[in-house]
Amino acid sequence: MGILFDPNEDLPLIHLLPILAILVPGITLGYLLWIPIYNLFFHPLRSYPGPKLWAATRIPYTLNYLSGHAPKKILELHDTYGPVVRLAPDFLSYNHPEASKQVRGHRKTGLPEHSKDPLHVRLLRNNIIGADRETHARHRRILAHGFSNQAMINQEPLIKTYVDMLFEKLDTESAGGTKALDMVKWYNYTTFDIIGDLSFGEPFGCLETSTYHPWVSLIYISIKNKAFIVSAERFPALTPLLKQFIPKEIATKFAEHTQLSEAKVRKRLATATARPDFINSMTQPKRGGADEGLSFEEMASNASMLIIAGSETTATALSAATYFLGADPRALDIVTEEVRSAFPNEEDITLISVQKLTYMLAVLDETLRMYPPAPITQPRKIAEGGDTILGRFVPAGTKIEFWPSAIYRSSQYLTQPNDFIPERWLGDQRFAKDRMEIIEPFSSGPRNCIGKK
Repeated sequence: MGILFDPNEDLPLIHLLPILAILVPGITLGYLLWIPIYNLFFHPLRSYPGPKLWAATRIPYTLNYLSGHAPKKILELHDTYGPVVRLAPDFLSYNHPEASKQVRGHRKTGLPEHSKDPLHVRLLRNNIIGADRETHARHRRILAHGFSNQAMINQEPLIKTYVDMLFEKLDTESAGGTKALDMVKWYNYTTFDIIGDLSFGEPFGCLETSTYHPWVSLIYISIKNKAFIVSAERFPALTPLLKQFIPKEIATKFAEHTQLSEAKVRKRLATATARPDFINSMTQPKRGGADEGLSFEEMASNASMLIIAGSETTATALSAATYFLGADPRALDIVTEEVRSAFPNEEDITLISVQKLTYMLAVLDETLRMYPPAPITQPRKIAEGGDTILGRFVPAGTKIEFWPSAIYRSSQYLTQPNDFIPERWLGDQRFAKDRMEIIEPFSSGPRNCIGKK
């Protein structure tokens, strides 16, 4: 038959089209088939346990992540496969306390940090959440002034103003307690006003208007949008195509939020006042000199971050505690008696005095276990050189996740993990063998939540 064409003869491009029509789809199909084969049989994580489909392709994990089913599903996977599960080709999930210490804890001098996944915090480089190791330490030293015990005492009158307003509004809106209210909204109105005032020097006005400020709605949208954008970018070859399915307005929401934050901070900085808010603590002279300060962009980014991290999470915890107490009359009676016995007068209730309410604090701890406001933490990326976690080597670049639900609801570590029982925090012998140290709603290590107090 001879060869298809003479290599010494110029072949018109049109004659190559049938060949290209076969080669291009064939090569593409071969590549797509090779990826899952490589992930299953040749990838460095091939021996880690987990469902084969999840190991072969990122698609199952992404669908569960975006649908909101991941917390429940990943708990099921850990119950099936044990303390470590391969969730995606380059993702491992751990629900073991020692793994958390090894990945998120302090590392030996000279060893690089297992940093937060760059893709996950790409838009947060200017604040304490996404900053690199050295920059994070600087931000934390500066922001810590606004979260000290003395700062909390100084901020208490401001906080009390909004708490009093909340109770006034609840009494009015519920017609003296005869009408049901959506407490999730009211807790959010309150926490957004408080954190807004502490971050920008003025509230959002949610309590006053009994509705969400447009900016608050923008914050909610921005959080959801980030999940879609990050998920699309996990598929580099398909990212341009996948982003076409994300509404264009989504891409502008984060930028709009940033612009609003910067405008608010400029306004607050232009106001000469010593009020005890976060901006005041950020601008105080630092012992380390000029290098210890924050740039304007860093101040704006941190203020914006505090709005997101400190408002909705607090409201979620309060909403969950209200639900659990409403569903458990026994616990509600105990905490009610504790509060009323401890405080004959409303004026006696302060940030300091409530620390003696052991049962109430146990209710809050149990709430954070049962319904963590942050259902997922930022993935960590194993540093150069890899690391040994739970006795097995994990190569550099591997993403590590700790899903609170897969830890806090695990029967491997806790007795009756699906039941709301505050007594487990109070030395009840039924729970003597529980591994309470695994409960870390504020994370752990040098990057734990600065607002834990």
